[in-house]
Amino acid sequence: MSTPPRSTAAGKVLQVLSAFDREHPSQTLSEIAQRTGLALSTTHRVVAELAGWGALERDEDGSWHVGLRLWEITSGCPRTRILRDVALPFMQDLYEATHENIQLAVREGTELVFVERIAGHRSVELLTMVGTRFPIGATGMGRVLLAHAPRDLQEEVLHAPLRSWTAHTVTDPRTLRMQLDRIRREQVFVSDRQLSENTVAVAAPVRIGRTGAVSAALGIVVAARGDASRARGLREPLLRAVYGISDELGRRTRTTA
Repeated sequence: MSTPPRSTAAGKVLQVLSAFDREHPSQTLSEIAQRTGLALSTTHRVVAELAGWGALERDEDGSWHVGLRLWEITSGCPRTRILRDVALPFMQDLYEATHENIQLAVREGTELVFVERIAGHRSVELLTMVGTRFPIGATGMGRVLLAHAPRDLQEEVLHAPLRSWTAHTVTDPRTLRMQLDRIRREQVFVSDRQLSENTVAVAAPVRIGRTGAVSAALGIVVAARGDASRARGLREPLLRAVYGISDELGRRTRTTA
């Protein structure tokens, strides 16, 4: 992610908002100043303005977190709103058929952003949640999106250092390149304990129309139980869901063109 400029008023606002992420959902004023590098007085002023507008809210202990007003605005993002509206009924059907974690994600640059999720009480615990970002090569859904990303972006990711999240994570560029080729051929990808020792993911691309451009990735995440055989059995219900979403996205695109 690029760092917002700090020389302008807008840049300082973006810098403060950028201080909040999955690892830092709630922070004190001093912590925000430390993370942004802004003076404490400047941080106080910017935070007060954001709080007055509703972008930040204060907890009882004095720490700050992202406010409801900001969530209301970001939830209306056209790129994800239509996708989520179309995908959610199919995700609900897929959950009813599997009772496992169902996730929807999109690519932004070299990162994966989770935009929707359905999980049950008995679903395996995940590292991911709606709104979180991961390097695109870190997850099964991310690798599906990477396989269909522009070639220059693929090369950028393959030539950069790849983090090993578990003992099973594929980090060798040559092996990963072959994996991306296989994803393009087979559509469905089984990611066996790549991000967590406890999970196996099954992912497939969501297109705009059955043969159109890849818009997102849909995934099912199950508990790892020694092998990925159970996850492979989820291929057909997953494909039915992604075909349904893709067809509806294509229909909506045609009717609004």
